[in-house]
Order: sequence, then C-alpha cells, then structure tokens
Amino acid sequence: MRLALFQPEIPQNTGTLIRLGACLGVGIDIIEPTGFPWSDRALKRAGLDYWEFAEVRRHTDWTTFYRTRVEISGPGAGRLVLLTTKSDTAYTDFGFRPGDTLLLGQESAGAPPEVHAAVDARITIPMQSGRRSINIALAAAMVLGEALRQTKGFAEPDRKST
Repeated sequence: MRLALFQPEIPQNTGTLIRLGACLGVGIDIIEPTGFPWSDRALKRAGLDYWEFAEVRRHTDWTTFYRTRVEISGPGAGRLVLLTTKSDTAYTDFGFRPGDTLLLGQESAGAPPEVHAAVDARITIPMQSGRRSINIALAAAMVLGEALRQTKGFAEPDRKST
C-alpha cells in the first residue's frame, strides 16, 4: 500500500502525510512540481522527527511517476486509486488490495483529466450536501485507515509489559 501526492501545494499537508506514512509503514510518492520548496521548514516541522522512518520517492512529473510504478513493481503493479469528489463510489464500498496506491490530487484543483483517465478506480468520501471537500491529509488518513483495515495491513500492536 502506498500514498501518492499529485503536485502537492501545502507543505504542512505533505509533511503530515509523510509522518502518517512513516507511522503506518506506508510509502509516499511525491509527484512534482510541488507548490513549495522541498526544503520548506513547514514541511519538515509537520513531519517532525519521523523523516528517518519515512519511505519517500520523489518523481519529477506525472509521466515519470506512472512509468516508474510499473518499472519498480513490474506488470503486477497494484491499482492506482484516486480519491476525488468526482466519483459515485464511496471508499467504504470499495474493495482495497494490498498493492494499491491511493492517489491524492492537488489541494486547490484535485487531479487533471489525464490523471483521471489513467487511474484504475475513483473513490470518494461521502459528505453532507453543499460541502466541497475535506482537508487532504484528513481524507488520506480516513481512506488509508479503511484500506489497511480491509487488507489487514496495520502493524501488530507493540505489547510491551509495563
């Protein structure tokens, strides 16, 4: 299971998602360009001291990311699943698989048509009428939690005695 961020614009969200990935053992793909310098202090602050535990791959653009997925994983690369407001499939009704990559669009604009056309599935978080979207980091955490639950991908709890 992986998270992929398409041209993220807000460093705090990106740092938060890198921290989430580090804590849950989920790799992160950053599809550039980003809307901030990669060395941005806000990015590092949001990730806190979890950078050493995070597996982050940076890709120069969409084409490079798409090509690299197949090169790294081979023809059996998992599905690319886009979180979008432009879907009728609720994430809770979707059957996740261990090799899936959850793709998140830009905070301000979502994903462009060429990305929508390339994905294997599109899912959404059902919301109250008249609401546009949920913060990208919160949306990713909700959907990733369900995906890991379905695939039994959560780490075993650390059962240290006290």
